[in-house]
Amino acid sequence: MVLAGKLFKAESSGLDQLFQKLEGFRVEKEDAETKMLLATEVKDLKADERSVSGRMLKDEVIRIRQKEEFKPILRTVGAPFSFRRLHDQTFLFVQEKKRRANELANDLSRILFMRPGAIVEARVKPEVMERYYESSFEDARIVFFDQVDIPNVEKLALYGSALADTDLYHEYLKHGRLWYIVVQSKTKGFIVGLTRNCVVTVFSQATESDLVEYVYEEVVPLTLEG
Repeated sequence: MVLAGKLFKAESSGLDQLFQKLEGFRVEKEDAETKMLLATEVKDLKADERSVSGRMLKDEVIRIRQKEEFKPILRTVGAPFSFRRLHDQTFLFVQEKKRRANELANDLSRILFMRPGAIVEARVKPEVMERYYESSFEDARIVFFDQVDIPNVEKLALYGSALADTDLYHEYLKHGRLWYIVVQSKTKGFIVGLTRNCVVTVFSQATESDLVEYVYEEVVPLTLEG
């Protein structure tokens, strides 16, 4: 099973404060069209000296076809999340694909800080991405380039092994910046994809805790490099 998630940065806040605001959180609202009651809540909240983690659950209305009609039904979606304080900064990791992770991060921003924008994408600078990638050349599998200056070309890609030995890689670097890479984790050993805006996808067999520890051990330091 492929594991995925996205790393964010939050406004500075102590873990104790985060826990207090999230503990027992539940709100309900009526869907304007169907009048169904939709709940957003935090479950399985726990804390230790280095993190606050739990699961965000959110109801939504979907429509399924029944004969000639599309009928609304209630569906609950959710994802595990964890906050950690590292290097005097607060990070949030949401274990979901990009679109859903963004949505839940915005929800957590409103819950904790009463507004959107208090939790934002964590990002890796292009030159830091290059150093990380090139330090893993022997295990490199895939690389995508963005910000391409060739007319009518938006992205460039390379697939294969021993990409360090290809002139094409160095030629592409002259025309774009690394956006997405697939390498082997130095600390965990699994195959992982990483974008500059910190979307992480694990392609090898791994647990959710393996993914979380990889993000905080390898990805967070990249976001702090200059």
